[in-house]
Amino acid sequence: MKIHDRGYKKLLSQPTIIRQIIETFIEEDWVQHLDFTRIERIDKSFISDNYREVEADLLYKVPFKNSEQAIYFYLLTELQSKVLRFMALRVEHYLSSFYMDFVQSNPSAQMLPPVFPIVLYNGDEKWNAPTQLSDLIEAYPDLGPYRVSMEFFKIAENEYDRERLLRQSNIATTLFLAEAHYDIHLLYERMVQLFEEEEDREALKVFLNWFAQLATHGYRPTADYELVEREFKNIEEVKSMLMTAIERDREQLLKTGEARGLQIGEAKGKAEGKRERDRQIVQAMSKANYPIDVIAGLLDLDVEQVQTLATEISPATVPARRPRAKRTKQGQAEEQK
Repeated sequence: MKIHDRGYKKLLSQPTIIRQIIETFIEEDWVQHLDFTRIERIDKSFISDNYREVEADLLYKVPFKNSEQAIYFYLLTELQSKVLRFMALRVEHYLSSFYMDFVQSNPSAQMLPPVFPIVLYNGDEKWNAPTQLSDLIEAYPDLGPYRVSMEFFKIAENEYDRERLLRQSNIATTLFLAEAHYDIHLLYERMVQLFEEEEDREALKVFLNWFAQLATHGYRPTADYELVEREFKNIEEVKSMLMTAIERDREQLLKTGEARGLQIGEAKGKAEGKRERDRQIVQAMSKANYPIDVIAGLLDLDVEQVQTLATEISPATVPARRPRAKRTKQGQAEEQK
């Protein structure tokens, strides 16, 4: 499995993101009765070894509110661009494997739990394969109720238009925007909004790391990731400063460093510029009551470094020492008198 694919599975292993996918894209009445505070990931996989390079599956158990009754969500992510015609057959096989495992693990069970199968497809091709197993079986002879039937819920990212994804701001819709409607400026705006609204900071961090993998491994331009990373971390600073483009901002930081007497080489100028930037961010976020460990994680700093920067005085606010005027011979003579 490619590193991008591993990152994708890690992203979908976040309960918050799974909840957002379910609540945003599954328009069934019973969804509003689910108790996601008790969501549980089942650490099992039913994919055969032959398909582990192109697929990943996750299994979640979600109880209903004020009840011990629960529903399982089986999420199969299709990590290849090619649409597989017999995907419904493969899903049916995985579900049968899950039910057999359930019976073996619960020998006293008299009924099987409900399972909602989802196939998440992020390829570029349009999905044109049947989602119902019965559509893959010859119609003649007519087997009526004995005809095997199973249908999965398809989530094809490229089938959701940008306006539909923009109507609800969460990590899941932002993920789909990044995959199907890539626009760095739009992503910047959404990530700024997410930073302000999303309470699950760990899920946000995993999403940002996933985006970084796209840049690192050539899926997206590195400069775009740097822009998102920079502005994502600087959200509190953005509120009080005009920062419109990463290149212009970099140049300004370097000029600021040089203006403060840091003209001892470009490398040190950049390093001092970064420290001053981090100092401003740390103090802005501290003022907004962000926890120290959250600030440290976002800026890739140690807790001790954050504590130091939080109380550090900006070089710009330290009055420059005025050089003493040279004393003339006449002045010296007058002082001696």
